[in-house]
Amino acid sequence: MLGHMVYFTLKDNSPAAIEALVADCKHFLAGHPGTVLFAAGTRVDDLARDVNDREFDVALHVVFESREAHDNYQVHERHTQFIEKNKDNWAKVRVFDANVAS
Repeated sequence: MLGHMVYFTLKDNSPAAIEALVADCKHFLAGHPGTVLFAAGTRVDDLARDVNDREFDVALHVVFESREAHDNYQVHERHTQFIEKNKDNWAKVRVFDANVAS
């Protein structure tokens, strides 16, 4: 399996803008073929230990059954629509792709 974790830091990180991005993650990015797990949400503000990275507003986690499923997702029309709709509010995007096993 391939884990695709994305952390978005927003230019406008108001509660409304954060919730709008989470909603768009769910609308555009959930339910793609080969998805084993999908989750999108916000940073937990009261977890502020020294090891907690707090430089993001929205987290996206998608686990795909294969590299092929991930690669198809990357070029899927809904994925590109999500990027086009939201990219202007992104101050920083960090992507972590990893081979994962359950």
